[in-house]
Amino acid sequence: MNRFFGSSAPKKPKPTLQDAITSIDGRVASIEVKVKKLDTELVRYKEQLSKLRNGPGKNAVQQRALRTLRQKKLYEDQIAQLTQQTFNMESAVMTTDNLRNTMATLDAMQTANKEMRKQYGKINIDKIENMHFEMEELIEQANEIQETLSRSYAVPDELDEADLEAELDALALEEEEEGASYLADLNKVPDTIEEPPVEAAETPVQHEAVKTTV
Repeated sequence: MNRFFGSSAPKKPKPTLQDAITSIDGRVASIEVKVKKLDTELVRYKEQLSKLRNGPGKNAVQQRALRTLRQKKLYEDQIAQLTQQTFNMESAVMTTDNLRNTMATLDAMQTANKEMRKQYGKINIDKIENMHFEMEELIEQANEIQETLSRSYAVPDELDEADLEAELDALALEEEEEGASYLADLNKVPDTIEEPPVEAAETPVQHEAVKTTV
């Protein structure tokens, strides 16, 4: 059937803003090349005018220079218009991208909101409160058990600090008295003085007189 009636050609995709920006940038680049060429011609005409004297020849060169300058101005105006168009389209692209990102953010937030509601729907607040109270009771019981185990035997729970300080002062006083009595015993003079033992005196040996005979 397509051979008899033919088939419609596939439709080309519509150009996007980015395609239009790329096309305009190409046109601006080609016009800038023409402007540079005109600048070169204007420099040449300026050199010629500086060398020519007033007359028909100089007037002709001056007219060509004016036409070249007028054409350059037209090209520059066209570049300014195309640049403004590019700027407007780039702004539109940025706005579109921002809106697209905003929509994506909103979709993500909605999905997260649904998931949070779904998860929180599984949580029972009453059970959490009951569990919290049970934990507090268990902790209090554990503290009571620790206090009971750490209690000292045969020691009163409450001791008067004043009594303890008085007892401590009494102990210090006793130690001072014991030290004073010990020093007094060392410095005490004995009542009787023992005399040192007297050594026995040697008895003279009597020698018998030896009688001599004459």
